[in-house]
Amino acid sequence: MALGKNSRGEGRKLSNYCSTVSVAVFVAFCLVGVWIVMSSIVPIQNSVIQVSETDTINDVKNVASDSKQFEDRSGDISEESTQGDSQTKKSQSGDSHPENLDDQKGIEKVSDNTEEENQEAVGDNSDEKNDLEEGLGNTIEENDQMRNVKPSTDEKEKESDGSLNSESKETSNDQIHDDELKGSMETLDEKESDKSANDNKLGTEKSKGEVTQQDEMVGETEEEKIKKNLHSETTQSTGGSNTESHENNPALKEVSITGTPSETLIETSTENGTWSTQAAESQHEKESQKSSVSIDSRTYDWKLCNTTTGSEYIPCLDNWQAIRKLQSIRHYEHRERHCPDEATTCLVSLPEGYRSPIRWPKSREMIWYNNAPHTKLVVDKGHQNWVKVTGKYLTFPGGGTQFKHGALHYIEFIQKSLPKIAWGKRSRVILDVGCGVASFGGYLFEKDVLTMSFAPKDVHEAQVQFALERGIPATLGVMGTVRLPYPGSVFDLVHCARCRVPWHIEGGKLLLELNRVLRPGGHFVWSATPVYQKDPEDVEIWKAMGEITKSMCWDLVVIAKDKLNGVAAAIYRKPTDNECYNNRIKHEPPMCSESDDPNTAWNVSLQACMHKVPVDASERGSIWPEQWPLRLEKPPYWIDSQAGVYGRAASVEFTADYKHWKNVISHSYLNGMGINWSSVRNVMDMKAVYGGFAAALRALKVNVWVMNVVPIDSPDTLPIIYERGLFGIYHDWCESLNTYPRSYDLLHADSIFSTLKEKCNILAVIAEVDRILRPEGYLVIRDNVETIGEIESMAKSLHWDIQLTYSKNGEGFLCIQKTFWRPTKVETVASAIA
Repeated sequence: MALGKNSRGEGRKLSNYCSTVSVAVFVAFCLVGVWIVMSSIVPIQNSVIQVSETDTINDVKNVASDSKQFEDRSGDISEESTQGDSQTKKSQSGDSHPENLDDQKGIEKVSDNTEEENQEAVGDNSDEKNDLEEGLGNTIEENDQMRNVKPSTDEKEKESDGSLNSESKETSNDQIHDDELKGSMETLDEKESDKSANDNKLGTEKSKGEVTQQDEMVGETEEEKIKKNLHSETTQSTGGSNTESHENNPALKEVSITGTPSETLIETSTENGTWSTQAAESQHEKESQKSSVSIDSRTYDWKLCNTTTGSEYIPCLDNWQAIRKLQSIRHYEHRERHCPDEATTCLVSLPEGYRSPIRWPKSREMIWYNNAPHTKLVVDKGHQNWVKVTGKYLTFPGGGTQFKHGALHYIEFIQKSLPKIAWGKRSRVILDVGCGVASFGGYLFEKDVLTMSFAPKDVHEAQVQFALERGIPATLGVMGTVRLPYPGSVFDLVHCARCRVPWHIEGGKLLLELNRVLRPGGHFVWSATPVYQKDPEDVEIWKAMGEITKSMCWDLVVIAKDKLNGVAAAIYRKPTDNECYNNRIKHEPPMCSESDDPNTAWNVSLQACMHKVPVDASERGSIWPEQWPLRLEKPPYWIDSQAGVYGRAASVEFTADYKHWKNVISHSYLNGMGINWSSVRNVMDMKAVYGGFAAALRALKVNVWVMNVVPIDSPDTLPIIYERGLFGIYHDWCESLNTYPRSYDLLHADSIFSTLKEKCNILAVIAEVDRILRPEGYLVIRDNVETIGEIESMAKSLHWDIQLTYSKNGEGFLCIQKTFWRPTKVETVASAIA
């Protein structure tokens, strides 16, 4: 009994023990189950959050669908969760976002990524989020997004919902082909002209608080503008296009260019004139962008130039070290160019009290005294009505040494003396030697005549500076030992009103230089005291001039007297054939050798000889150009058989270039670019080629004049520019230009800075641009993306305002506005200390 009882008691104990174990096991399983459930939920939450933050392209519906699939397959997730956090981190990576159903299933498989790779992916996503929150940075290469607008990530996601279309549609519209130009002329430029039509409606600009023409056209609230900017920026960040937005937004329109496929680009403009685009950058461009970011981080230590001439420093004319070493100044060598061995990189100071120039045409009559504070001409020439001081202004009555009673009367006097001159028709481009304050050229604008006025920087201080400040074309130059920087046979008429040039000395060497640049059949108008006064010196000069002009085969057409001004003018005509040259008894001056090219003008010594007149019907100069304004648009007869700059027929390129720039300027430059054209008068095209930029501005009736520059290492197209009734000069941009500081309102640089980077100190070139450009003036650059980024970085270091930046397919566009900022540090320029 005892044994049996005992046995039963042990059984009860064992049963209790088993029950306890069973409970413990059950609880353990429950805990494991809870842990498994929790493990299956956490990755779902993380995955949803990560998708919503990083993959802004996908829609919210897809994300919700993904999370449901994860929940349905919780068993799989719990099974995988025992292997650690690698799957969770993989689901957080931006690379794991599903694009279709197969990807959605595949995302649930075990990842082989290492922990470091997953952390990098999370870090990249975090950086992407920060970038989205901060908006576009300071460079043009960050996916062509808009600056100065910083919407939150949520706002961007909201705007991007449903906004995506395939990139193939955009690509098909982004390709523009101009059958008349080589590829280099058909990439960026016409895209710019197409895209700017949208900005004509969207763009706004701000200049001194004034309401611009674009603001009046748009008529939209600030809230609407911001919404458009946000939408455009979000669309750009995805790299796609939104066709639905195009159709619903009346401010966006498609622009078709004649002869090319249509192109649609979305662009908006912030109040300071910045544009944005939908351009999707290629991988090559992205690498350029990274490079530009590093450039952008560079610092530039700008300093003010400490020179004897202060705010009027001209490096190649104020090189006192070189001037002091001259052996002689008999031929005005001290007024010629003597550039420093190293181009200066310092900035020229502003005159005290300098302010924005008075606008044309009022500026022809008056300028601010503080902008050019000189009174020597007021004292010396006041009685001749050159210039007067009137309170805070310098005023210009329009007089001159030979036309005290006004330039207009004098201009009419010349026309009446020789009607064949035909101002503005036959005579379109003229050279005014020793121009004074250039009133003659300033009033010839009323006759549709373009005048290249030049005078030296001499004791008549500031005469060319006055002219440029007035908005009249002028440049610094002297007739000394080298040729003028113009091709041969390009000026329709040359004028000298008591210009103080000794034409009669050294066998008429200087007069022979005028013969070189004067067109066959062109006229030389000389109104000076030897023409009408009878004192011994004037009589001697008149006799010498008679002999020289006769030996040059110039015909003295007329000597006319101006009773009002009490002066007279002698008008000569250059021959149109070589008969007189061949029949001369004395061959003095001699004919130039056949190897002497009359168009070679940069740093070429003056030669006392004459070039034969071209007589072949295919040669330039054998036929007078078409009357103005037909000559502006019609290709010159002598380029028909020549190859052009871009490898095609020159006449075809001429026409295409003109059409191209008309499209670009009318659709782009004049609208929505942030340029206040009412403040622009003096314009320079730094690389003019055919002069199409200047011709288009003229055809579109923009009230400016353009100095066309043909760099000395570019194809010599300057004769073509003159033939079409425009003007320009040769120049080496590695050196300083012969002009005063603050001469131009707008500089246009088409594909030149990238070339200059290879041969010059680009900082010195930008310093020269700063010197030439007026405060509040504009620099417009078209170049490759890398160069655009570098120049933009320099512009920011100069505290210039970025009006717009745009890039596509490796090409870039930049419009910047100079400010009044000047550095505080000073750098002494040893060569410029007198």
